[in-house]
Amino acid sequence: MAEGKTKEPVKHFLLQNEDTCDVFVYDPEKVRRLQPTVGRVAALAPLFKVLADETRLKVIYALSRERELCVCDVATIIGSSNATASHHLRLLRNMGLAKYRREGKMTFYSLQSPHVSHLLQEALTILEGENEGGGYCSHEKTVPDEGAELRGLRR
Repeated sequence: MAEGKTKEPVKHFLLQNEDTCDVFVYDPEKVRRLQPTVGRVAALAPLFKVLADETRLKVIYALSRERELCVCDVATIIGSSNATASHHLRLLRNMGLAKYRREGKMTFYSLQSPHVSHLLQEALTILEGENEGGGYCSHEKTVPDEGAELRGLRR
């Protein structure tokens, strides 16, 4: 194909589901632009696997509400033993989501970054149906610019 010319959309077979397109037609330009970039999210799978646990989400939520908590506080908040709380906190620390410090016989945990709290808050906003920004993150007030999909700003 000569350079500068775009391909016509590629059509394939008919689909019969209401929640899908009636025909399979894709935009070759969008596919060419995005297909090489989608692999960058593969590294997020272990992070989301850790976040998929209800107990760890409770721990993150508690840590997002307080500057830091000792293991005993976390155990009491989530209704578990110190060993269970410590296990979950260690997993969060190993994923880079939490950090700790020792003070005498006590171990205190806090979130590694405010981004962890922001991620949780954004998820809660979506869950609660408060995200009325037309499908974009609640902190985005305008339509994303060209290339926003590639930078991960557009859902």
